[in-house]
Parts: sequence; structure tokens; C-alpha cells
Amino acid sequence: MMTLLRKLAPLALSMMTAIACAPPSGEPESSAVEGSEETETSADALTGSVAVGATLQTTAGLNFRSGPSTSKSVKYVLPEGATVTVQQSSPQNGFYKVKHDGSVGWAHGNYLKVIDDGSSSDPGDSDPPSSSPRDLAISRAKSGVGFSYWWGHGRFRPEGPTSSNKGSCSGTCPNCSHSGSYGGDCSGFAAKVWQVPSSNTDLTDDEHPYSTADFHSSSSQWSTVSRSNLQKADALVYRSGGAGHIFVYEKGDGWGSMYAYECKGCSAGCIQGYRTASSSYKGIRRAGW
Repeated sequence: MMTLLRKLAPLALSMMTAIACAPPSGEPESSAVEGSEETETSADALTGSVAVGATLQTTAGLNFRSGPSTSKSVKYVLPEGATVTVQQSSPQNGFYKVKHDGSVGWAHGNYLKVIDDGSSSDPGDSDPPSSSPRDLAISRAKSGVGFSYWWGHGRFRPEGPTSSNKGSCSGTCPNCSHSGSYGGDCSGFAAKVWQVPSSNTDLTDDEHPYSTADFHSSSSQWSTVSRSNLQKADALVYRSGGAGHIFVYEKGDGWGSMYAYECKGCSAGCIQGYRTASSSYKGIRRAGW
């Protein structure tokens, strides 16, 4: 009897793995950018809500992070005097969601001041809305950044996470535990960004229709594309031996450094930033894009 159980255990684990996703062997869940040391709180620290579209300026070198926490990776360092545009009115843990040179991230209010409250801003100060499928997909991807990794799920909010609804993951998946009602794993996230199947249009519905095995296979809803010809909102997927991973590409070198959105793992959560991908990944494209 014990011999039979030992034989069945790997099969059971493989079946669990197939429903969700995990980074391939040897690939870390997250990578960090080394930023400057943050200084003590200034007397002029920014607190409270600020209008979306308002312009802020850094008062010192400031870490531009992938999420609203000092545990989140540093995308790069904003120099003193840099200007950023507010993307979300309410701060989270003291961090403001802002845009700098087309990149969206989080900066702490300790090192920001308001130079234009947005009440008389020129519409040209912010990017004009776009209705193209690819731009809308990237918008959905951005809204998922900051939520927790939730194995076998896919549920987010269009306005992004807050400290009370972002959720939390602990442990090692698939034997991980999750608290909260929002978050997703890599394939649940990709399905929401791509809105596949066509009924999967509500970010707030918990849907997980595909695994990385599905995305890696051929489908009427997506097809393989050369990594040298990736376009905004394409995806890269890996699958081998019951494990896999998928992330959404925005820009960069498909064979080198590229900017991506992904729910990367329990400790990393759903993140954005530059990364590379091994040759095991292949490019895929949503049908009709």
C-alpha cells in the first residue's frame, strides 16, 4: 500500500501544478534593482489624497518602486527635481502611484511635493486615452500590479489594489496559503489581460479558465509569434514537465531586456518591470491583434 502511495504522490503534485503556474526551474520569483538609500522623513513630506493628473516633484533622490512598499523592487532612482504625474489619488502605505517618462510606479510621499494640483492642468500633460485592444490590455495589466499571487485564481480591480484588498500569499505554491479576495497566478492574470475567453471581461470576477499548458498549446484564440517580432500586449510562455510561467510583454528586446507585467510567485506577487526570459519561452499573440 505504501509503495502505491509513493508512486501516486508525484502524479498528484503534477496535476496540481497543471492548474496554475510557477517560474521554471532556476528562475527566481523576482529580481531587484539596487536603488539609493532612502533618507529620513522631511518636514515637508506629502500626505493625504492628491488629484489624479497633479504634478509632483522629488525633493531628494527617490526610489521608484514596483509597488507601494519598501519590500517592492526598485525600478530605478528618480533624481532630485524630477517631476511625476499622479495616477491614483489616495496613497498606499505612504506611497503614491505616479508616472515618470511613460513608466508607472510608486514613490514615497516623504520625498515629494505638489507643484501643480491638477486643477488647471493642460490635457496634454497626461497620455490621451486609447481604445486600441493592445493599449486596453496593457491598462488591465497595470491595474493588476500590486495584488497578491493567488494560486489557481484570477481576480483584480480596475482601479488597482489598496492596502486592504491587495491580499497576501505565504508559503511555497502549490502548497501556499492566501488571504483576501483578490489576486491571481500568472495564467489567471494573462487571461484577464487578454480577455480570453471572450466572456472573461470583468476583472472583478474570479476566473481561471486556462493553465500555462493551454497558453503553450495552439488555440483559435492565440498563436505563436517570433520573439524578434513581439508587439505591445503579446505574451511569453514557458511549459515543461508540468510546470510553467507566462507574462505579458510591453516593450524591449524579445531576446534581451524587456518590460513586462506578471503574477510571478507567492513572495513576489503581481509586478511590473524589466526582466529577461530563457530560450525556453515562446511568444504568443492574441487572435485579432
